[in-house]
Amino acid sequence: TRRPDRTMKRLLFTAIAALLTFGSTYGLAASLNLTTDSLGAAEATVAACQAGTLTATYATNYSATLPGYTVGTVTVNGLAATCYGKAYRITLSGAANASLAEATGTTPSSGTSFAATFSPAVDAVSVTGIGVVISG
Repeated sequence: TRRPDRTMKRLLFTAIAALLTFGSTYGLAASLNLTTDSLGAAEATVAACQAGTLTATYATNYSATLPGYTVGTVTVNGLAATCYGKAYRITLSGAANASLAEATGTTPSSGTSFAATFSPAVDAVSVTGIGVVISG
């Protein structure tokens, strides 16, 4: 007769633990503050600061120590005035979209282009993509 009591107690304990765990997780997720200016661990519509397309290019320099060509600077063109003074992150990616290097900063307060410097420079043969994110 003791086994049914133990089984019932275990089931009751498991149910209470599950309610506490999932209830607190739901409460934490509900408290995330998301706006259209930021991203987080939830869903929100994020408005772009400009309608036009940005283009990103990089120049290569020969490095005798590598030896080979490196990418040290990425130039972004097509910046709209609505994106002035906002934080940016530029990522150079390689095989399988792996991040090779990142540069961060703030977009200028005038002009249509800006440059980001990568230090140390990245082996150019490894670069397969450039990602640009402007936020804020």
